[in-house]
Amino acid sequence: MRLKLNLQYFAQEKTEKATPKKRRESRNKGQVAKSTDVNTAFILMFVFLMFFFAGPLVIEQMTAIVRFSMTEYLVMDVTPEAMQPLFTEYIFQAAVAVAPIMLASVIAGVFANYVQVGVLFAPEAIKFKLEKINPLKGFKRIFSIRALVEFLKSMMKIVLVGGVTGIVIWIYMDELLRIGLYDVEDGAVLIGTLIVFMGLAVGFLLVFLAILDYMYQKYDFEKNIRMSKQDVKDEYKKTEGDPLIKSKIKEKQRQMAMSRMMQEVPKADVVITNPTHYAIALKYDENAMEAPVIVAKGVDYVALKLINIAKNNEVLTVENRPLARSLYAEAEIGDQVPEDLFKAVAEVLAYVYRIQKKI
Repeated sequence: MRLKLNLQYFAQEKTEKATPKKRRESRNKGQVAKSTDVNTAFILMFVFLMFFFAGPLVIEQMTAIVRFSMTEYLVMDVTPEAMQPLFTEYIFQAAVAVAPIMLASVIAGVFANYVQVGVLFAPEAIKFKLEKINPLKGFKRIFSIRALVEFLKSMMKIVLVGGVTGIVIWIYMDELLRIGLYDVEDGAVLIGTLIVFMGLAVGFLLVFLAILDYMYQKYDFEKNIRMSKQDVKDEYKKTEGDPLIKSKIKEKQRQMAMSRMMQEVPKADVVITNPTHYAIALKYDENAMEAPVIVAKGVDYVALKLINIAKNNEVLTVENRPLARSLYAEAEIGDQVPEDLFKAVAEVLAYVYRIQKKI
């Protein structure tokens, strides 16, 4: 009994890490690793820290508003002309009182987003798409592993936040039981202190939970943007070009370079050989060149081809194994002969010129 396996299924399995290009595309779409719990935790902590440090100033400002109203506005005539500046003044004073708290909230929100994703402007994320209101996809989101994880996270936060607030209340239980013996001001101070400490305790707890949630969101994001081997290949083809086409282009370029090189051999003065493994064609024009120039070179098959072209075009070939190897290793096509080989090349050229004169 034989089992047939379609290897294409394995190729489509997303096992590869996302490429930089895929990450850039995801970021441009607004798809980044981000936890909303980080925003909530930082805003809550910053706000209650502001209450802790600037709370007395806020209370003093609000008390001043009430005191001033009772002393200045209590006996004033209630008319539209008198009430309009009164409400304007109240709004201004209230804005001054709550401005530090609102500023702390804005700074916390901006800071929390910057820490997670940096500076990001993704207009594509707010584009209207019909798939966002697709009931089928909405149903899948509701009944998914991610939704279950979010539900468990919410239940855990409720339990932990309830436990922390319960501990704070338990610490202040004696004062709360005696609150009936306090005057209004002391009772308000106690309640305010209790609320601030509860908020700070919950804020620090949520910061810890937000760090864990961000780590999970980071893991889930990396998992969602993984690519299959085929995806990586397709992306490489789009960015770098099809490897088969590139190899054909390179082969064509090599052929063109080889053809140009072979066309220079008949113009050479001499071809120095190994005798069959190496061949280097040299040309020297004392009126236009400072030193002999290598116009062609090759090994094995190319060397034999150079030698045959030289013979067919009556270009002398000279066997000099050390010189042929040195020229091949130390210089490229179009380069002048290296200085340390000047003497050896000059001897070869002198020999060639003597032979040509005899002919």
